Amino acid sequence: MSGPTAETTVQGRPSRRPWALWRRQVLAIVRLELEQHFLGRRAYFLYFFALTPILLLVALTFKERVALSFHLDFGRANIIFAQIYEGLILRTVLFFGCAWIFMNLFRGEIVNRSLHYFFLLPVRREVLLAGKYLSGLIAASTLFVGSTLGSLVCLYLARGYPENVRYLFDEGGLGQVLSYLGIAFLGCAGYGAVFLVIGLFFRNPMIPALAAYGWESINFLLPPVLKKISVVHYLHSLVPVPVSEGPFALVAEPTPAWLSIPGFLILATVVLILGGWRTRRMEISYAG
Repeated sequence: MSGPTAETTVQGRPSRRPWALWRRQVLAIVRLELEQHFLGRRAYFLYFFALTPILLLVALTFKERVALSFHLDFGRANIIFAQIYEGLILRTVLFFGCAWIFMNLFRGEIVNRSLHYFFLLPVRREVLLAGKYLSGLIAASTLFVGSTLGSLVCLYLARGYPENVRYLFDEGGLGQVLSYLGIAFLGCAGYGAVFLVIGLFFRNPMIPALAAYGWESINFLLPPVLKKISVVHYLHSLVPVPVSEGPFALVAEPTPAWLSIPGFLILATVVLILGGWRTRRMEISYAG
């Protein structure tokens, strides 16, 4: 089943500026989808995931001994946060949060038997895909970049105001904060692209999602060539405070930022092209 996709104005005449029309349609889809992301039934799971690292940092900083340790040795505190960031935020919270958001962009509509309403709209399938991906990226970034920022705030509370001001503006701490936030955003873009494709091509996306998690989890054991076929390798290459991957890890040269950042953008573009091809040939079947 497919709906009309002609690019027409409200009066039915061909539009001379299709890009302007597509932009308005994308924004309309984004507004509609964001309401579902933040207020729908599936949002509770996302809020729980986003709050997990913040609650952990709150628990640590409210322990008097740990808070004093963070205050006296902030270098050690930075290492502890880097371990929490990579182990909990990037590899767990962000991974499963993006899986929940992006796999449900189309698969969730099929489960709810509502996808045909979108396909009946006079909107190109590629425009629909772009609107849904952008809405997922905005929702994931708001939650997980916000989770990263909230965790950093909890970490800095242990130091007090004067020390934090000096660290952020005189000792390069602000650049470190921006790096963590930027990595979280790139992770949302990269994992979002992967899970969008999984949701489009697989009837049961849980199996390939678990396979992807297994691949990302054993990334430190893989040879350097295979390490690069993953999202977490490029995220790990960008972290401002490197963390040891353990005694069994196979060492690989970090991919420089000038390659990693365009790589995420290229990945998202390729996925949108592939997803557009898939959605144009998609037929709705609610059976099974």
